[in-house]
Amino acid sequence: STVGPITLQVSTSDLDLNGVDAHPTRCPHPQTAEKMEAYIEQCRAEKDSTGGVITAVASGVPVGLGEPVFDKLQADLAKALMSINAVKGFEIGSGFAAAAMRGSAHNDAITEDFTTASNNAGGVVGGLSNGAPIEVRVAFKPVATIGKEQQTVDKDGKAAVLAAKGRHDPCVVPRAVPIVEAMIQLVLADHYLRNLKYTR
Repeated sequence: STVGPITLQVSTSDLDLNGVDAHPTRCPHPQTAEKMEAYIEQCRAEKDSTGGVITAVASGVPVGLGEPVFDKLQADLAKALMSINAVKGFEIGSGFAAAAMRGSAHNDAITEDFTTASNNAGGVVGGLSNGAPIEVRVAFKPVATIGKEQQTVDKDGKAAVLAAKGRHDPCVVPRAVPIVEAMIQLVLADHYLRNLKYTR
């Protein structure tokens, strides 16, 4: 959903997420995808790199997956996703924006059909899935290995200059999308099997 300063301004609910693989950036919004690709190529030309954010949505998750205290569903998702190389941040639902909200605005009102009118919780309440789509965001740092000269020290502790050579991606975000998907699926499958143990 973000590459460097380029951010997708469209809600995930308004996108066809089946079109994720239609563009090399794996952004399902064609106009934003083109801007992201241009920025990545600019970083490559300048021998630099950029980070970004992947937004992932898991829909159709059964109600009740997770645990209320230890092994909460959001905690296991965070652990799995933070274990991916280059990941520096994790959010679920409204994430850090919740810190600036009031409870009356953040609470997801339950409707008569037992769904929620909003999804600030990101599909997980009290450590358990609530049937709403699970929506997470994963932040990736810029690749450390770049062709641009950087100050460092040598083995003797003397000032030196490092400029990496070889083939290095200027942005790992597009390549990380299937990894994020796989990690989420593994966590959900694990909690689904645990849930079967309790309910059968």
